[in-house]
Amino acid sequence: MLRIGLLRTQKVVEMNLKINKLKVKVGGPSFASSYAKATDDKKAMEGKEILKGVDLEVGAGEVHVVMGPNGSGKSTLAQVIAGNPMYKVHSGQITVDGKNIIKLSPDKRAKLGIFLGFQNPIEIPGVSVFNVIRKASQSQVGPASSFPPVSAQLKTKSVRNGKSSVNLRAAGSPSTTVTQFRQDLLKYASSLKLSSDHLSRSFNEGFSGGEKKRNEILQMLALSPKLVILDEIDSGLDVDGLKLVAGAIKKFSILNSQSSIILITHYARILKYIKADFVHVMTDGKIVKSGKQKLATEIEEKGYQFVNSL
Repeated sequence: MLRIGLLRTQKVVEMNLKINKLKVKVGGPSFASSYAKATDDKKAMEGKEILKGVDLEVGAGEVHVVMGPNGSGKSTLAQVIAGNPMYKVHSGQITVDGKNIIKLSPDKRAKLGIFLGFQNPIEIPGVSVFNVIRKASQSQVGPASSFPPVSAQLKTKSVRNGKSSVNLRAAGSPSTTVTQFRQDLLKYASSLKLSSDHLSRSFNEGFSGGEKKRNEILQMLALSPKLVILDEIDSGLDVDGLKLVAGAIKKFSILNSQSSIILITHYARILKYIKADFVHVMTDGKIVKSGKQKLATEIEEKGYQFVNSL
C-alpha cells in the first residue's frame, strides 16, 4: 500500500519545495512493528538522529543533485520528503508552495505531485507492472486514466529546412480508455528498452537490477509528477544503462519544464548526461556545501575529504 501511495500524483504546473532546519530521528509510527523481531537492531537504531539540520530549497523546473558518502543521510532525506513513517521529524519544516507537509501521509504528499524513485525497489508478486501504474494514475482522478497519451506528447511540430518534424511535447487530453493507456505505456517501455512483456510481469519480481531502475523511470514518465526524487537511480547501471536512464530523465525535464528533480548519488558520472542547476554535498546529516555542477567534478577528482578540508 505504501508503494502505491508514493506513486499517486496529478498533472500540475509547478512545485516549490523548501526544507528548513530539518532534524529527523529513527523511530516513526511504523518503526516498532517493522523491527519487532530485531530487538538488538531496534535498540541500536531507535532514537538515532540522522538528519541534523538540513536546509534545502528547490524551485520549479530546477535540477538538484545531492551527493555524499555512505551514511551521510541522503536516502533518509528522500524518504522523509516522501513521508516514510519509519522516521520522526522532531524539528524543522518541509513546505510545498508555502504549506507545511510534515503531518501529511505519503499518499497525500504524492497527490501534491511528489514522486520517489527507490534505491532498492520492492517486489509485488502477483501484481503486474501495468496494474500498479494504472492504479497509481487512477487514484487521483477515478476510473479514467490521467496518463497523458504519448501521441499527444509528440504533436508539437518544429520547422527545419522548411519541413515539419516531430519535436517535443504539447499538452494533450488524458487517455480515456484502458487500451490507449496500455499502448502509451508500451511506447514508454520501448523507449527504455524494456521487453514487450514487461507490463504483464509481476512488479519488480525477478527483474535484473537494471530493469528495476528502468521500471522506476517508467513510472516517472507515466505519472509526470511535479517533484521527482531519484534515490541512487544510477547505482548498479552499466555504461549503456546509465546513458539510457540519464537520457530519459533529461527528456522528462524538457517535456515537463516546470517539474523539479532531486538526484541523489555517490558519483558525478550521471552528470555527463544531465545538467544540474545546483549540487549539494551531505555529510553527517547536514548539507555542508552547495554549488554549481563544477562542484560535482571536484568531488569526483578529489573525494569528499576535499569538502571537509574547506
